[in-house]
Amino acid sequence: MFIYFLKRSLVALLVAITVSIISFMLLHLSGDLAQSLAGPTASEADIIQVRKAYGLDRPLVVQYGDWASKAIRGDFGESFFLKQPVFPIIVDRFPVTISLGVSALLLALLVSIPLGIVAALRPNSWIDRLALTISVFGQAMPSFWFGLLLIMLFGINLRWLPVSGTGGWQYYVMPAVTLAYYSMPAFMRLTRAGMMEVLASDYIRTARAKGLRSMTVLFKHALRNAVIPLVAVAAVQLGFALGGSVVIEAVFSLHGVGYLGWESISRADFPVVQAIVLILACLYIVLTLFADLLNAFLDPRIRVN
Repeated sequence: MFIYFLKRSLVALLVAITVSIISFMLLHLSGDLAQSLAGPTASEADIIQVRKAYGLDRPLVVQYGDWASKAIRGDFGESFFLKQPVFPIIVDRFPVTISLGVSALLLALLVSIPLGIVAALRPNSWIDRLALTISVFGQAMPSFWFGLLLIMLFGINLRWLPVSGTGGWQYYVMPAVTLAYYSMPAFMRLTRAGMMEVLASDYIRTARAKGLRSMTVLFKHALRNAVIPLVAVAAVQLGFALGGSVVIEAVFSLHGVGYLGWESISRADFPVVQAIVLILACLYIVLTLFADLLNAFLDPRIRVN
């Protein structure tokens, strides 16, 4: 297990370094940063002065080393637009994004697990076809489009929920449902497949032959083993939810990290965009590593000696 942990940690570290390089290059792939900072009416002398002031005249390798060393310490520079340190700005918005991601994950689990269980108990029935239909639509429909449909129905036509903004729990309902619908297909299919496999196993037939109640066999013996992989997948889906919040928060004007990223892109605030990309990517890497280790702990067969 320790060797497996070291190998997976090394892979995670290499991925994090790659992501940091891509995040850093976002500044330079967008064009002449000095020109953007100086403004469209700036003279050549002004551009040269800005380039020296921000250290943009140094080699890219030196610039990356300086930026990465500061980023490790939580120093992502200063926002071009807000004129404030980047990291406190992101930290101030993170509770909204975390609340949205966790709410969406819990909602997806609460809906998809029962549907997956019923679909496994009644294969090829109408409930099984309904679950598969929901799964197909959840994968095929873009999340922003589903969010707009919810806004039109529950926000504009029925006026049950607020359309946009950040406030009480009502403001999180439609964004959470939108994100949850994106995660439900994976949970539902995994639960259904796991339950069908476990219900056909020998120890379940033995439990039934002993005269155990159906509910005891289902929940105490079958479900407990069928949802083990789901625990690890939930960590990965949480990372997807946090990353997908960039689009959802922009659709619902929910002032989290995702909405901050959209604002920063629109006003060319590159240090904030850099930091958001790096932080969300590293958070996803950590969650993926946790999922891998949890899988290895729950199923020793996948450990690498």
